[in-house]
Amino acid sequence: MPATKLSETVVHDQASRVFDLDQMSLRELNQALHNLTPGSNETAWEVLNPKGNHSVAVGVDQPITIDVRGSVGYYCGGMNSGSAITVHGSAGPGVGENMMSGSITVKGDASQYAGATGKGGLLVIEGNASSRCGISMKGIDIVVHGNIGHMSAFMAQSGNLVVLGDAGDALGDSIYEARLFVRGKVDSLGADCIAKEMRAEHLELLQGLLDRAGVTGVKAAEFTRYGSARTLYNFNIDNADAY
Repeated sequence: MPATKLSETVVHDQASRVFDLDQMSLRELNQALHNLTPGSNETAWEVLNPKGNHSVAVGVDQPITIDVRGSVGYYCGGMNSGSAITVHGSAGPGVGENMMSGSITVKGDASQYAGATGKGGLLVIEGNASSRCGISMKGIDIVVHGNIGHMSAFMAQSGNLVVLGDAGDALGDSIYEARLFVRGKVDSLGADCIAKEMRAEHLELLQGLLDRAGVTGVKAAEFTRYGSARTLYNFNIDNADAY
């Protein structure tokens, strides 16, 4: 790798690798991230000039921090496993798709199907999210500071979707075991999705998610919980703790 293309700065007494995508290819960035091994001291990464590139920082599987200085295109942070990614801008479709663990924070807005099929970790969107947010989520936690679009949490299987603003049409259509918490209004509920009692354990869970997502001045009691009426599939008693 040519030395002129890679710079190194010191951030909090740690070496930080800085990739400028005006000077380097996205393939070089992702390959460098994939080459990391357990115990590496290259724990802080900064990506400059993403300019809407697709698939930025996909498949990262080490506990590192990645700051992306600008907006990104499709699938940023897809399959993330353990890293903490911050997008200092907005994100295109599929941010955090199939995420396993770690965290992704989007400082701006997110396009459709944010967190789709995510199995774990925390996705925080500080702006609004478009349609199908959390579609087929399988254990991920998603916190949206703004509003979400239609068909969000479609076929959501497990995990938690927290919305501080409003939700569009058909929220939770064909939902399974996921929990949905909405502070604002819901345009309409999808098939088999109903409002449910907010019990003490749900208030505790929700407050923990709000704290982790950096939300202040908002109380868990201000939200309504939504979930499955369990009429569209065979309910498994092993999952009863979701209710």
